[in-house]
Amino acid sequence: MATTMPTFLTRLLRPFTTSTSVRLNPSESASTIPPTAQKCTIAAGCFWGVEHMFRREFTSRGLYDARVGYIGGDSSSPSYRAVCSGRTGHAEALQVIYDPEKLSYKQLLEFFYRMHDPTTRDAQGPDRGSQYRSGIFWHDEEQERVAREVTGLVNEKWWKGGVVTEILKAGEWWDAEEYHQRYLDGNPGGYECPSHFLRKFPPLE
Repeated sequence: MATTMPTFLTRLLRPFTTSTSVRLNPSESASTIPPTAQKCTIAAGCFWGVEHMFRREFTSRGLYDARVGYIGGDSSSPSYRAVCSGRTGHAEALQVIYDPEKLSYKQLLEFFYRMHDPTTRDAQGPDRGSQYRSGIFWHDEEQERVAREVTGLVNEKWWKGGVVTEILKAGEWWDAEEYHQRYLDGNPGGYECPSHFLRKFPPLE
């Protein structure tokens, strides 16, 4: 896991894309995703590492697609530069499209709570700001129920009462610029938040 200051500075100093356009729910792979697929939308800090870990864990276990993007803010058509300023209210987030016959929402949320630190408000590792907050954005009442149930359990059994993850109804989703998608696949030496690693917690009862 890359934790050195040079890689962090590389992330901060990397030029922003000149394009401010983003695509809302692109349909590039829509023809290969069945109508029974479901969405899981979460925020856990820098979205490069979040996407990378979810793809690595679930690609052969029911994951159809995973896109990084922005959610939870007030402005329309947010760009990476605007989100990084902290003024739009958006979180860097991941939206997973998955097969509920092979992979449950509960499994995804348990992994979410293992792979980041949900006890640091508006921060992950050295990354500071509301765009790096921990959040679950539910898409229906059943997801809200499961999110609150799992959060209660992990707060008690894993994180000793420290969880500050927000649980909110999902609003408008904006895909991040294309160069952010699968970023660490194309840049294997790129910045990874040191808070992103899989914790060894006991199974939830």
